[in-house]
Amino acid sequence: MSFDPASYVFSQPSEPTAIRASTVLPAHRENVELITGDGHRLVGELALPESGEVKATLITLHPLPTHGGFMDSHIYRKASYRLPALAGIAVLRFNTRGTGSPRGTSEGQFEEGIGERLDVEAAVKFAVDRGLPNRWLVGWSFGTELALMYGASEPVASGVAGAILLSPPLHRATEVHLKEWAAAGKPLKVLVPALDDYLQPVEAAERFAVVPQARVIGVDGAKHLWVGEKYAGRVLNEIVDEVLPGATATRLPEEWDGPLATAHA
Repeated sequence: MSFDPASYVFSQPSEPTAIRASTVLPAHRENVELITGDGHRLVGELALPESGEVKATLITLHPLPTHGGFMDSHIYRKASYRLPALAGIAVLRFNTRGTGSPRGTSEGQFEEGIGERLDVEAAVKFAVDRGLPNRWLVGWSFGTELALMYGASEPVASGVAGAILLSPPLHRATEVHLKEWAAAGKPLKVLVPALDDYLQPVEAAERFAVVPQARVIGVDGAKHLWVGEKYAGRVLNEIVDEVLPGATATRLPEEWDGPLATAHA
């Protein structure tokens, strides 16, 4: 059975509560389906601010599905739990072709990043058609490959403001793709864990030097999967700083004084 985001049970604590990994803040959440150019139905979820304007939109591209990546990979799950309420940001998560999660399994099968081009196009088209503003690709690991390979060329490029990359391995994405980003001139923020298994900050800075507008930020102590609230929080703050520059003078709140729910195990 597909997970229903309406099943969260919210309650009002008597005092401000620390935001933890499983804390779910209020938002309008709906299960969505994306239809690709080759006819596959991809399952996903859109989380929108409960009130007020949508200030930015994250189109998330998850890690490698053959190694456990899916729309619920923890950074994206926490983004959907927190950012609509804390920053007015919409979060679109979805499973690429052949990928399953509690939300369900997307049609098709894993295609090594080639057929997934149509998945990226479908996600951006969905966000455009819904009228969601200030759209940004956010790729993590394998998802960074998809963002780099397809984000700077049409039909995706005209639908996004830029991209944020988490732990890019630069396995599938080549210098050709980096040069496309350079030519497009769109912002590219690159967060590289200092202890990454695949690409560390010094080499990342060298590889991304071909993209003049790319900003490579090394994060001391972090690993490829950004495990730990310290590093998840750092990533979310970096995302907000990029898509809403100047909007927050300090870090995202770490406490919430309002209704909240606890995510299902």
